[in-house]
Amino acid sequence: MSQVANINVLITGGSGFIGSHLVDYHLSRGDSVVVVDDLSTGTNRNLEHLLSTDGLRIIHADLGDAKLIEEVCASSDRVYHLAAAVGVALIAKQPIQTIHRNIFPTQLLLERLRHLHLAGKSIPLFLASTSEVYGKNPKSIWSESDDLVFGATTKPRWSYGASKAIDEFLGLACVRECGMKVVIGRFFNVVGPRQTGAYGMVLPRFVRSAMRNEPILVHDDGCQERCFAHVSDVIHAITTLMDSPHCHGKIYNIGADQPISILQLAKRVCEIVNPSGKIEFQSYAKAYDEDFEDIRRRVPDLSRLRQAIGYQPRFGMDEIIRDVWESMKHHCD
Repeated sequence: MSQVANINVLITGGSGFIGSHLVDYHLSRGDSVVVVDDLSTGTNRNLEHLLSTDGLRIIHADLGDAKLIEEVCASSDRVYHLAAAVGVALIAKQPIQTIHRNIFPTQLLLERLRHLHLAGKSIPLFLASTSEVYGKNPKSIWSESDDLVFGATTKPRWSYGASKAIDEFLGLACVRECGMKVVIGRFFNVVGPRQTGAYGMVLPRFVRSAMRNEPILVHDDGCQERCFAHVSDVIHAITTLMDSPHCHGKIYNIGADQPISILQLAKRVCEIVNPSGKIEFQSYAKAYDEDFEDIRRRVPDLSRLRQAIGYQPRFGMDEIIRDVWESMKHHCD
């Protein structure tokens, strides 16, 4: 593993939850960072503590602009592509926007990086993907080589996973055809400070309700199982993968692998944030729409990530809840 300092970094979606923490990391290293974000789901608030920092340039623009992509890639030594539609609620309501945002900018970005690569400037790219690409795969634990099993096209929820799978195919095609340096990371329920509950993200939504002494709404029966990873652990994984040339050209699950049911999570939030809080149940139809489908269990196999970079999550669930709570005391959405 080799860490290259004082580089020029491009982060798409850098005003978002994960992206802003990535900006923090690279500026702390002494790197120069360009952020491109249209603020459709990100917010200026996530970067306001960095506005006086040398080496940061923020561009509020749509990534569908090929000329802009050409400009920002020209001076970049490393690119992180995190810009995408986010959140189950947004995806269910705006499937057209989801598909467009997830595929077209990725295509433009890869085309530009491919052009530079063939011209002799090979720029490493981290392409953010998601556990949603596994769809309804029935395995209890998902590994990177498993089949992708999507539901019917009449269910809007699957447009997100399918569109991100197209991103992965595009990225891997660039690796196969011309040897580009691409790392694909499939995120599993990343949580932490600055995450908003506005788009259906479960932990900040629970914490916000507990703080306001409102009922915590658990969808369906609450027996769905998820694994929650602190954003600091995820940033460590992303940047270590990018600093490790032997990891280029591969896909990695990124997250934690200790499952907890959504009902157990709600109870734990109550115990930590508001012991007198109440839990109520809500149907998927009422929360989203009649066509909504969910996954009962989502647990990643992290063995490839561990073998590649010695990855081990450092934050437990209680610590994560407290960290989110502390952050929301100052910035409750």
